[in-house]
Amino acid sequence: MKKKEKWYVAAKKADFSAIAAKFGIDQVTARLIRNRGIIGMDSIQEYLHGDLSSLHEPELMKGCREAAELLEKKIQEGKKIRIIGDYDIDGVCATYILYRAITACGGNVDYEIPDRMKDGYGLNKRLIEFACQEQVDTILTCDNGIAAIEEIAYAKEKGMTVIVTDHHEPLFLAADDAESKEESEDAAVRVPMLYEKRIYRLPAADIVVNPHQPGCLYPYKKLCGAAVAWKVVCVLYRWMGHTKAEADELLAFAGFATVGDVMDLDGENRVLVKEGLKRLRRTKNLGMNALIRANNLEPAALTSYHIGFVLGPCINASGRLDTAKRSLRLLLSETEQEAEEIAAQLKELNDERKAMTEEAEKAACALIEADKRHQEDRVLVVYLPECHESIAGIVAGRLRERYYKPTFVLTDAKAPVEDAGNEPAESGAVGSGADETNVAESGIAKGSGRSIEAYSMFEEMVKCQDLFLKFGGHPMAAGFSLEKNRISDMRRRLNENCRLTEDELAEKVSIDVAMPINYISSKVVEELSLLEPFGKGNEKPLFADTSLFVVSARILGKNKNVVKMRVQNRQGYTMDALLFGDPEPFQTYLRQKFGEKEVQNVFSGRSNRIHMDFTYYPSIDEYMGRTSLQIIIKNYR
Repeated sequence: MKKKEKWYVAAKKADFSAIAAKFGIDQVTARLIRNRGIIGMDSIQEYLHGDLSSLHEPELMKGCREAAELLEKKIQEGKKIRIIGDYDIDGVCATYILYRAITACGGNVDYEIPDRMKDGYGLNKRLIEFACQEQVDTILTCDNGIAAIEEIAYAKEKGMTVIVTDHHEPLFLAADDAESKEESEDAAVRVPMLYEKRIYRLPAADIVVNPHQPGCLYPYKKLCGAAVAWKVVCVLYRWMGHTKAEADELLAFAGFATVGDVMDLDGENRVLVKEGLKRLRRTKNLGMNALIRANNLEPAALTSYHIGFVLGPCINASGRLDTAKRSLRLLLSETEQEAEEIAAQLKELNDERKAMTEEAEKAACALIEADKRHQEDRVLVVYLPECHESIAGIVAGRLRERYYKPTFVLTDAKAPVEDAGNEPAESGAVGSGADETNVAESGIAKGSGRSIEAYSMFEEMVKCQDLFLKFGGHPMAAGFSLEKNRISDMRRRLNENCRLTEDELAEKVSIDVAMPINYISSKVVEELSLLEPFGKGNEKPLFADTSLFVVSARILGKNKNVVKMRVQNRQGYTMDALLFGDPEPFQTYLRQKFGEKEVQNVFSGRSNRIHMDFTYYPSIDEYMGRTSLQIIIKNYR
């Protein structure tokens, strides 16, 4: 079942010849920059050549100066500071940045990271009780805390100082509910603030550092948690006599987390990642270097791709299948032997996670393909009882990509119900509806969802919130728990309520330039590196050529996961084309369109009638000292 796609060419206009002439680039590159919403010569200059001087001053962020000032006081007084982070890449890197910095400043500091299965997301009362028992004076959160209203109130009751550094949206109420809700709020626990027609509920921490909080004038709001932590460190270092270069060395981990947490790579984030990559390529961190070696990567050639799809998943794997503290210990390794051992363990965990994910994805696809009702559903609800809880979101994301439908993946709960499904409620709300009595009799399922642009996942779950024990999320992702005997009701009601049209269920494939393959040159390919780093908000350019004759095709790779073709355009120009992934859907599609005989012919290198349209990204293949141009296929029809 091939997903529906709607191809279109971006048609944004500008004086491409003038841009090309001013910056010494090809007009194709100028068009790509315009397609990313970069307008004006100053903005183009920053996009192409922005550096650390382009970053905003940390003191512009509300609470940043005060947090650094309070940390300096606690350090000088020798008070015990505990950093409480999160179990993903962002949380691990944020914890590392703060721990390294406070240690360098002479602080009495340690750290704690919640266990995904035992604790769920963020600060909880168990961690606060544990801190009290160990006579911790100050709790410093990173990548969490903005929604920990009751937990932080509890810490304040215990007499603790609390500093929150976070990047998630604060909890809020609709403004028209403000009067009735505000009367029932405990002002010492929840601090309502009217801002943009919302009543925000902020934790009663001593200081909150978060660019999303009301009254924060920081110009760029899309920072990850590690970047917010780094901003605090920049001020702390400045006040405590450390050099800017020392703070900049920690920038590598803020950039790493920005990619790993899938933040938009525009504006300040783009600079953080560009500059972070420069430092990552020459990092002295023993653990990071060991992880790079464990994955057979060349430090000088690291890109955002390697963070997002190779190194980052290794850091994440420990939080999914073991404990995120293992990843943090990697970054804090003091000997090469320790670093090598932990890096090997993380690589092994990630390999295990990948195998588990592939197995669960295959099982999910088999369920969908075998059930016509599933195929007709506009919202996919797939129950995989043996799937590990921590990979349900990954599997949901893969199914969403494969079928382009909102997708929920459920599995048998093995962790406390209090965790809504390992998803922070970025929309500013967490709901609960189902009666929790007699839950033990039916058993509990937990799940994660991943959505498409036209479907607000959290809003749709609110419409049937009575089904759920716990749920939370935002338009594109959600986490939840419910009684297993209500899974069929969830599937039925989500689909009954769904108003997605056929057009909305067709993935929009935005083509930057309709470029014949004979236009590709080494200069064009090399110039595309000016647009890096690529990622969310700054995707790799997408080109297209139509009616290409597929001269031959064969399946390659240790895992038989690459289709290598020789294609020829109408001008007779030929080039290699690579399609990565399971070849079966591609072969099935060819059989449906051209017949079994033509498929056998093309895979045998014989004359055939197969002509196709491809979207692609051009690259240079280097093999045995020789280079050649090729295209990497993204979509086909």
